[in-house]
Formats: sequence, structure tokens, C-alpha cells
Amino acid sequence: MNRPEPETMHCGTVAVIGRPNVGKSTLLNQLVGERVSIVTHKPQTTRHRITGIVTRPEGQIVLIDTPGLHRRRDHALNRHMNRVAAETLHGVDLALLVLDASHQTDEDEAAARAVAQCGLDVVLVFNKIDRLHDRGQLLPMARLWSGKAGASEVFFVSALKGEAIEELVQGLITRLPIGPPMYRGEQFTIESMRFLAAELVREQLLENLHQEIPYGTTVLIERFVERGEEDDPSGMYILATILVAEQRHKGMVIGKGGQTLKRIGTRARLAMQELFDSRVRLELNVRVEPDWMDRERELHRYGYRR
Repeated sequence: MNRPEPETMHCGTVAVIGRPNVGKSTLLNQLVGERVSIVTHKPQTTRHRITGIVTRPEGQIVLIDTPGLHRRRDHALNRHMNRVAAETLHGVDLALLVLDASHQTDEDEAAARAVAQCGLDVVLVFNKIDRLHDRGQLLPMARLWSGKAGASEVFFVSALKGEAIEELVQGLITRLPIGPPMYRGEQFTIESMRFLAAELVREQLLENLHQEIPYGTTVLIERFVERGEEDDPSGMYILATILVAEQRHKGMVIGKGGQTLKRIGTRARLAMQELFDSRVRLELNVRVEPDWMDRERELHRYGYRR
């Protein structure tokens, strides 16, 4: 197959916007073909701006996943996540608004207003169409929400099932500027292995802890030794500290006889081994950092960047 000439290729940045739990991270992973962003059933799983890269012969899409736009303002961290999502719309080429096809909320209205006012070309994606019993309602929804968001094109996908993903890829590429790729063809993210390791631990905190406890936790990578850097040339060593905001939560994270922490560590380690294609030795500590979520000026210390 003849490869397109560089002057006919498309390349650009796409901000992925939407409220919590519409499946933005699942969509990012499906588009990229790798597990770039962690995914759980709990809202506000994504706390950071995360970049995934999709490369095709026709061009390259640099996707920027964002925290879900939400109404909670009770902690500095929540306000920070909303700012990160809103600021991502500045300096990108295209806005991708993701809605849950099965239901919409007031937070979707806010997300639609944000993209309508950003001055960008907007593509609207209805995700989770596999949950619909009657797909006849999609076209009326598309007309309604296209008007609200100022969208120029609409796609209907199931990120979970992989339905219509390639159609979306091609639709995004054609809307991006003409230009050479920004990244190597085999590169699927710009995030560091340290960052990805911390996220995989946090994913297991969300999956294995109940109610509000995991929202008061974050993960710091204290030490990251890659293959061949120490005595074991075949594996990696990672030392991670789980921060909790309250003393009573420390015992809950550790669990009776250390069983909860052990389960979190085992599952995170297996996920790391799959992603990094390496044997991993993971050590977890738990430390109380009172009210860390409310220290707006210190959030950067915990890895929350603007």
C-alpha cells in the first residue's frame, strides 16, 4: 500500500471533554489500542490530563483525556480538576465532546456550553450505544445536542465493545490540519512509566475501597528502578506510597491482616507487568497526609499539574 505524502497527512491535538462517567477514558484506550488511562466504574476516576497517540498512514491524532467536568467544589482538588479540563480547550485543534447515549444530565449541559464557547471545531460522540434498546432515539438526540455544543459532526460508538471506533478515528483525522506526525509511529503516549505506575495503583484503590475512601487517596512513586539498573536485570522495582487524608482511612487501606493492601498491590503489579512487558516487584506503603486534597498551593507536590 502506498503511504501518503507528508504534505497530505493530517496531524493535530484533540481535547476529550465530558462529564464524569461518560466513558472518556475507555474511549481513549480503545482509540489508542493501549491501556493509557485507568478505568473504573466510579466517577472522577481521571484526575489528570493524559495524552494518547493514534497513528495511521493518513495521519496522527494526539488525544488529551481530561478529568470529567463536574459540580463538586468541596475540595481544592475538585476545583483543580475542573480548571484542568477547561484549560485543555485552549491551544488544541479540535474538541471532542463525549456524551452517554443512555442518559444526559445538567453536567452534560455545562460541558456542551464549554465546548460551544471555545471557538474550536467540535465533534460530538455518543458513547455506550450498546446500552440502548431503541437506537431510533439517537438521531433526535444528535440534533438536540449538536445545537447545544455547536458540533459539526456526530458519531455513535460503543467504546466498551469497540463499535464504530475506526469510523471515529478516520473522522477525526480528516478534521485535523495538514502536517507531519508529532510523534514516532510506535509511540502511544507521552506519559512517563512512573506516572502510569502510580495511576495503576490508584485504579486498584478505586476498585477495592468503598464509598468516599478512595477519593481521599493519591499515590506517589518514591522509587522507580527500570530493568537492568540493579541486581535483577530482568525486572523492575517500584516503591509507591499511598497517601490518605485521614488517620482512620489508613487502617481501611491496609485491611485486616494487611489483606486489602496485598490485594491492591498484587492486582496493580500484574497490570504493570502487562503494560510494561516486564517482571515487576512492587512495594506499597501507606502514609497519612491530613487534608492534602484541600492544599491548593501544594497539589503539585502530589503530581497534580496544570
